[in-house]
Amino acid sequence: MTYDLIIIGGGINGAAIAREAALSGLKVLLAEKDDLASHTSSASTKLIHGGLRYLEYYEFRLVREALQERERLMRLAPHLIHPMQFVLPHINAPRPWLLVRLGLWIYDRLGGKSSLPRSRALRPTDTMLRMPLKGEPGGFAYSDGWVDDSRFVVLNAMDAARHGADIRTRCGVTAAKRVKGVWAVTLANGETVSARALVNAAGPWVADMAKQCGIDAKAGVRLVKGSHIIVEQLFAGEQAYMLQQPDGRIVFAIPYLEGLTLIGTTDVPVTSPDKAKISRKEIDYLCEAANRYFKRSIAPADVVATYSGIRPLYDDGASDAKAVTRDYVLELDTNGPPVLSVYGGKITTARHLATRAMAKLAPALGISTAPDNRIEPYSGGNLPLPFPEFLQRVREFWPFLGEQRSRRMASAYGTLLSNIMEGVTCESDMGFQFGGGLTQKEVDWLINREWARTPADILERRTKLGLMTGPETETALAHYMEGLLP
Repeated sequence: MTYDLIIIGGGINGAAIAREAALSGLKVLLAEKDDLASHTSSASTKLIHGGLRYLEYYEFRLVREALQERERLMRLAPHLIHPMQFVLPHINAPRPWLLVRLGLWIYDRLGGKSSLPRSRALRPTDTMLRMPLKGEPGGFAYSDGWVDDSRFVVLNAMDAARHGADIRTRCGVTAAKRVKGVWAVTLANGETVSARALVNAAGPWVADMAKQCGIDAKAGVRLVKGSHIIVEQLFAGEQAYMLQQPDGRIVFAIPYLEGLTLIGTTDVPVTSPDKAKISRKEIDYLCEAANRYFKRSIAPADVVATYSGIRPLYDDGASDAKAVTRDYVLELDTNGPPVLSVYGGKITTARHLATRAMAKLAPALGISTAPDNRIEPYSGGNLPLPFPEFLQRVREFWPFLGEQRSRRMASAYGTLLSNIMEGVTCESDMGFQFGGGLTQKEVDWLINREWARTPADILERRTKLGLMTGPETETALAHYMEGLLP
């Protein structure tokens, strides 16, 4: 079979490019060797943000683009991307007060008009400072966005599929070569397909894939491991904290799911994309980072879960991992059928990266880019009401879902929730209960519409319920899925 475009990699960049290409009318195949978002794109700090700290590295264009995308994404996926207030305490701070205030002033204005509140100074008596934090620090409050990262990848893939893209999970590319004016690509299932153009969005494996495809890449990749820990709730409220560290790094403490706090991230150079596992040194670092600020101290024994991801940053020659640019580079090779390799990037700018990728490929493919794609809501994002009112309507219509489950499902699925709940009038209509509020009705949707193939796909990436359930849920889910899947 011949495609216009074959995309290697089902992380956020690959899925976003698949969405953009499908919206532009191309025949697209996305090939992912594992699950969607199974590596770096499910291991982020879950933020849709401009990157306040990037200002001190003079990354003004990147921050401006990210802030503009933050505003756009909150409008196009209002069910999944939510505003969040961040508190920046000024205690043990390596940056002077006036410098931080200036940075926030620039941050407020760099992206243009925003629906989020602007930054403000906080008095030491402010509850967000006084209640959870040590001492009597002053500080600042500013706004950014929060996202369920792996679900955002799935939404991109769903949009691509809805517009005709072929999404293949657990079906990586084993070989690709230029043959008679097209790319001949061999998939892990033994099938050979062809394409007019190729996108190498393999994330941490981008350099390996470039070599495998015979591409003489000019760009370099620098692998940096980012790790997070999850602990019991450290503070009350829905605000997050941005904690400046003595080494100049920033660590976030963010409300996570129900009754948990997410702390991260680290920046550790690694040599292999397969070394995505937190070290004891990283756990100690993150515990100490939180303990510098919060009254309630934590130790490694308090960590209930961890996750790590390898970020494939564009190698700009920076000596320090924390200073390596988070900007992206798109390298187009036109020595025959074109191939575009993606280096770097982040979740906030993935949509914009995809539009630029298609603009680079457009001349070779003989198409024009589609600027109207930027106003296309993501799957489930066409809410008839602001999210709080939408959530209230969900609770009124399906009161048996309860407070926590209704919030989780309304945020995860948006208007698609009505498709999942079709014919459901009471709890018994939801089918078998796997635990943690996960039911047969939802699992069937995840299998049939969202490419879930294992319990981990559902518990770790589609719902995050693995943090709330035990091994009995995983066992029951594995048994059920085994009976449905080939």
